Amino acid sequence: MLLTQILSALTVMICMFVDSIMIGRFLGSDAMTAYGLTNPILLIFAAFGSMLTAGIQVQCGKTMGRGDREGTDTCYSAAITLAAGVGFLGFFLIILFASPICTALGAGVPGPENTVFTLTKDYLTGFIVCAPAFLLAQTMVPFLQMSGKGVRLAAAVGVMTISDIIFDLLNVFVFKGGTFGMGLASSLSYYIALVIGGSYFLTKKCMFRMKLRSVRFSMFRELLKHGVPTMLNQAATVLLVYLMNQILLSVGHNTAVAAYSVINTIANICYCFGAGIGSVALMLSSMFYSDKDLESLYSIVRTMLFYCIVLNAAVTAVTLIAAPQMVGMFLTDNPSAVSMAAAGTRLFSLSLPFCSLNTSFKNFYQGTGKTHLTNIISPTQSLFSKIAVAFVMSRLMGTEGVWFSWLLGEILTLLIVSCIVWKRNRKCSISVKDYALLSEEAGAQDSDRIDINVRSIEEVIEASGHAAEFCRSKGKDPRTSMLIALCIEEMAANIVKHGFTKDHIKNHVINIRIMFKDNEGLIRLRDNCVNFDPVSYMDLHKSDDPTSHIGIRMIMNMVKDANYVSSLGLNNLTLTI
Repeated sequence: MLLTQILSALTVMICMFVDSIMIGRFLGSDAMTAYGLTNPILLIFAAFGSMLTAGIQVQCGKTMGRGDREGTDTCYSAAITLAAGVGFLGFFLIILFASPICTALGAGVPGPENTVFTLTKDYLTGFIVCAPAFLLAQTMVPFLQMSGKGVRLAAAVGVMTISDIIFDLLNVFVFKGGTFGMGLASSLSYYIALVIGGSYFLTKKCMFRMKLRSVRFSMFRELLKHGVPTMLNQAATVLLVYLMNQILLSVGHNTAVAAYSVINTIANICYCFGAGIGSVALMLSSMFYSDKDLESLYSIVRTMLFYCIVLNAAVTAVTLIAAPQMVGMFLTDNPSAVSMAAAGTRLFSLSLPFCSLNTSFKNFYQGTGKTHLTNIISPTQSLFSKIAVAFVMSRLMGTEGVWFSWLLGEILTLLIVSCIVWKRNRKCSISVKDYALLSEEAGAQDSDRIDINVRSIEEVIEASGHAAEFCRSKGKDPRTSMLIALCIEEMAANIVKHGFTKDHIKNHVINIRIMFKDNEGLIRLRDNCVNFDPVSYMDLHKSDDPTSHIGIRMIMNMVKDANYVSSLGLNNLTLTI
């Protein structure tokens, strides 16, 4: 999942990255300053989009984890409605109040001699055209990920990037539209990405269904509630950019702001690797936490820590070596700003492993229901620790002191996280289980469940026998034991016969979980074969012939409830006995 999640994070940043290069190289440092001043507004929309995306990942993770198809469709419908509504509202508000907003951002008051104000307003006006597409594109990312449509997502990002470059070049060399044209070019590229990615949701194969009649205010509230930690993080980032601009204006003037804008753009691209890891952690932890799968949750922590250190260490090494070349893509006409930005980029890169660790932990805690803990970490990481360091160090070292805020701020945040973990566990430890902060009650008790992996018909038969034995050991009546064993034998055998492809038979596996909860037996079958929904299949292939699809028909008639969800490229069937 990590590759497509990194690409997902890039959907927000890629146009900003391209625009920064084009503006810095072809429109000059004043235009780069104007672009930097508009960043807080752009980040406000990104913040809402990220908030909604996080809410989708948590809420849909829960509904999919328990096999609730209706709840998943309701979540999808509410998310699309909310993204479109906020996008159009934001567009109209920015168009109406563009001038006072630019003044508040630090561009000064409008006037014939204030070039920065004019450039700032022009870029903001051009970019805001994409507000609806910007939010809808972010919203579709987790749904494409859950549907296993990583290739379509990658195609949307790739075409968006190429389109933005082409439109920017046309603006610079043909239409000469200045910063307004740059903003409009980004808008057009987002609409193209939305068409490519969004077309999947109009197909019959789409696993989500738009049901406006099922949308309730309560679902809006749930999505936003689960996204609050992400919103706090993004809001803190917006405030950080604004306050950093003010600090830099006081110690380094416009040159420092232009350098900071370049560093920030490079940082946003580098952050995509850590954001990808954190996004996977959030999506999977919410799903496995809902499924009470304690071992998988520990596995998530181990895996995310490995990638945080290894992947970001590589990104840091590349950035340290190539910092001057990276900055050179943005600025050429101001040697002072180029030198300043290169030094700042190198200092920033040292913070990446620490930043990724902080991001992954707060996302994992959010996915496992510890929202209050995430709400502490988010503003600390994104605002308080960095701005405190920047304020103090700028007084001691000037502009260079501000660049230390990334590294020292992230280290300070990680120390705070560690102190919280050590206090909760009442000991100093760096073990995975301690940092996961999971109680044994978070998982289904070993005595109440059994997990079996099968890869062949022979193993299906063995699993059926183990299931019957497990039921008898729990004191269940013979009918329940027989029914559970029969369900496993019929449904798992059907998957092996029709889902295991010859070319990839060694990679196919069925995970079977049997669990007793509230006097009910639950069977969950999860496999990585081609998508197949037995519930819908029986509805679509009703027949008067009693022998037609006899295995599936018999099971569906015998169980109390059956729910199917396809998520993350996996089939998930839950049967209630």
